[in-house]
Amino acid sequence: MDNNNTEIKIAEAAAYFIKSLSVEEKELRQPILNHFVRWFGKDRVFSEIMPPEIANYAERLPGSDGEYMKKLETIRGFLTYAKKEHFIKTNLSTHLKSKKSKLKVDKNIKKSTVEKMTLTTEGYQKVKKELETLKEQRPQAIEEVSKAAADKDFRENAPLDAARERLSHIEGKINELEELLKKSEIFDGFSKDNGRAGIGDCIVLTDLSNMEMLQYTLVSAREFDPSNGKISGSSPLGKALIGKRAGDNIEVTVPVGKLCYKIGKIEHAGKAKSKKQK
Repeated sequence: MDNNNTEIKIAEAAAYFIKSLSVEEKELRQPILNHFVRWFGKDRVFSEIMPPEIANYAERLPGSDGEYMKKLETIRGFLTYAKKEHFIKTNLSTHLKSKKSKLKVDKNIKKSTVEKMTLTTEGYQKVKKELETLKEQRPQAIEEVSKAAADKDFRENAPLDAARERLSHIEGKINELEELLKKSEIFDGFSKDNGRAGIGDCIVLTDLSNMEMLQYTLVSAREFDPSNGKISGSSPLGKALIGKRAGDNIEVTVPVGKLCYKIGKIEHAGKAKSKKQK
C-alpha cells in the first residue's frame, strides 16, 4: 500500500481499514462502512471529499437510531485512519459532529414512553397483541442477520444493513411496548367520580351552533382514532370534556374560533374499576 497515494478510491480505503480490524470489530464496523461508501460512491476519489460533505453526512444520519453513536465512532475512526495513511490531506473526522439537539429530543421521547399512561381495556389488549407479534418476528429477523452476515462481499452486502436495521427496529419496539405495559393502568370506562367524564367514557354532545348530535369515546393518545369516534383525552376537545358532568356546556378553541357544546349524556362501560397491571 502506497502511503502517499491520494488518488485512492473510497471503497479501496475502506477495505484497507476493515483489514486492520479484529474479526469481532469487522462484524460490527463493516455494515457501517458499507453505508458510508455507498453514500459517497465507491469509485469516488477519497481526497476529493470536502468537509461540508462530511458534515452533511453526519447531519443526515438518523439520530433516533439506537446505533447512532456507534456509527459516528466507526466513521471517525475510519477518517482518522485515512489521514494517518495519507489517503486524505486533512482530518475530516473533526467535521463529523453529533447532533446534540437531536439526541436531546430523542432522550425526551424515550422518557415519554415510560411515563404512566391510562389505557382502555381494548387499548391494553391491542398493545399486548402488538408485542406478541413483534416477539414472533424476532427469531426470523435474527436469522436474516445471520444469513446476510455470511456474505462477506464488502461492496454488495446491502442485505446485511437492511437486516440489522429491521432487527434493531423490532428490538427497540419490543422494549418500548414492554415498558408501556409495565407502567400503564387499565381504566374500564370510569373516572373516580362516576358523574364526571373520564378516559373510556362514551359522551353524547350537542353542537350548539347547529344542534347536531355527536358521540365520542375518550381514550388515551395512543388509542386516538377519529374515524371511529375515539378522541384523545389530551386533545383540545378531550381536555374540555374530562371532569365535566352531563348538562355542562364546554368551549373548545380551534384555529377558526370557538366551538360550543352541551354534554347530553356520559355513558360508562361497566362497573367502576381501575387497576394497575402486573
